Amino acid sequence: MATATTHGARDHARAQHGTRTETMPVVPASDWPAAVPGTPVWAETVAGGNYTHRVLARGTELRLTDLAGDACAHLLLYVDGRPWERLNTADTVKVQWNAYLGADRLLLSDQGRVLASVVADGSGRHDALCGTSTLVRNTERYGDGAPQSPSPAGRELLKLAAAKNGLGPRDLPPSLSFFQGVEVRADGALDFTGSAGPGASVTLRAEQDLTVLIANVPHPLDPRPDYVCTPLEVLAWRARPTAPGDRLWDATPEGRRAFLNTLDFLTARGLA
Repeated sequence: MATATTHGARDHARAQHGTRTETMPVVPASDWPAAVPGTPVWAETVAGGNYTHRVLARGTELRLTDLAGDACAHLLLYVDGRPWERLNTADTVKVQWNAYLGADRLLLSDQGRVLASVVADGSGRHDALCGTSTLVRNTERYGDGAPQSPSPAGRELLKLAAAKNGLGPRDLPPSLSFFQGVEVRADGALDFTGSAGPGASVTLRAEQDLTVLIANVPHPLDPRPDYVCTPLEVLAWRARPTAPGDRLWDATPEGRRAFLNTLDFLTARGLA
């Protein structure tokens, strides 16, 4: 179909209606072909070397799945409407006395409040220490790290996702990453442990209204010389936030305090 004229371009564009590709958002999310535990609000497959973003309501559950075994989801979280309260990887690690992410871990802000909780983990290969890749590093390693290049850096893609939510480069703290593992040796060195394989997933629950930014790019410690990153499935559905009496609420003294801080903050504003 010729696209050299406005009419031809219009007809070509309209002919794409209803086309499904391997990596794309599904709108509305309710058209997602597979069942989810609740009403779907986000359904997307993110290509390797690409990014996505969404605002999610408190209580929403978000499941990330490494479809082919080489995805790496670099994640940032912000309280929607209050982006100065954001994911703090240092507090996430030190408050919970654990450098490793997994089921029942909490993702914390620097205000001592819970942004999200990890409610299920079928991977066990994650990283809270290294952050994401940068333009300089990817240029040295792959020859380019620009967003439109064959090897975009995670920070460059997160900048684009941030801009679409009114945020700038200075609003990007260190990120967490899921599906490519890192372990700390006794001497303090970091070992890259790679993927758990195709189909591994992790489910998070939003404990406040959140702006979510995700870049799907290779982990900065991935030793392979080629830029290898495969599609990431992103699904979210309506659920409810963690509440007093839930098992996770009282799982640890530190976690209980963080949940109490969160509830106190939300209650004072009529949000809980």
